[in-house]
Amino acid sequence: MKILLRLLIGLLLFTGAPAILAQPRPDEQEWLPLFNGKDLSGWDIKIAGQPLNDNYKNTFRVEDGMLRIMYDQYQTFNGKYGHLYYKTPFSYYVVRFTYRFTGNQTPGGAVWNVRNSGVMFHSQSAESLSMGQDFPVSLELQLLGGLGQERHTSNLCTPGTQVYTDGKLNRAHCIESNSKTYDGDQWVTASAVVLGDSMIHHLIGRDTVMTYTRPEVSEEFVSKDYDWKAAHIDNIAYWATRANTPLKEGYIALQAESHPIDFRSVEVLNLKGCTDPKALNYKSYYVKSDNTLCTYK
Repeated sequence: MKILLRLLIGLLLFTGAPAILAQPRPDEQEWLPLFNGKDLSGWDIKIAGQPLNDNYKNTFRVEDGMLRIMYDQYQTFNGKYGHLYYKTPFSYYVVRFTYRFTGNQTPGGAVWNVRNSGVMFHSQSAESLSMGQDFPVSLELQLLGGLGQERHTSNLCTPGTQVYTDGKLNRAHCIESNSKTYDGDQWVTASAVVLGDSMIHHLIGRDTVMTYTRPEVSEEFVSKDYDWKAAHIDNIAYWATRANTPLKEGYIALQAESHPIDFRSVEVLNLKGCTDPKALNYKSYYVKSDNTLCTYK
């Protein structure tokens, strides 16, 4: 597994040119930009208390080639937790993005959400959320900006989920990484290497800052106090049937949690696909085979 991790990290350190090729190049990476730099095509919006794709007070927008989460039209946050979901699910992949925090927190936001946001993955879909649901069942790569003292970023938070660390079940809602602190409005590049329901690595730049295994749906949403009902989730019985089962795939979502944040890029390298070297779309870096996707002359 350590050898595999080194190979995958190597993928992160080299960005091949996007390829539309007459002949296959099995080693050339095919990164998929999830954000086109122009609009929100390919994404769904779900904000607590609002219908699907109601972009309440223009929270999610594109400006100056950036995907921005903004609150300049809000008087107060009022619990309007939101998420922007890419419409295609993934299971084995690398997600990489560059972000920065800006400005001040929106009035009414929780004190712990100053320079706090996240990227959710292995998430339920936007359309499956209850109307008032605050957060999707997912794994959250938590993003934190510095506040004048040590404050790690690329942590893990687990709404409705649980993972194993060092081979043991860890039910803590948030687990800290060993990253540096990033103060101010500087751009930071983060990524996650996601290998289905087996292993997940968080990276900041070239540094692996967290590793965990066996993501699952949990019995509690967060805690006994902040349970499924308190999180405004209607289909509690469904999630009860999923408790302690593996979380193998899901959607990627960008979080709106009351502090403005910009994303300069969001991209995915799929690690699941055709592993037949005779196929036109074979890739040497795939770690999960799905030869139903193979194409031939």
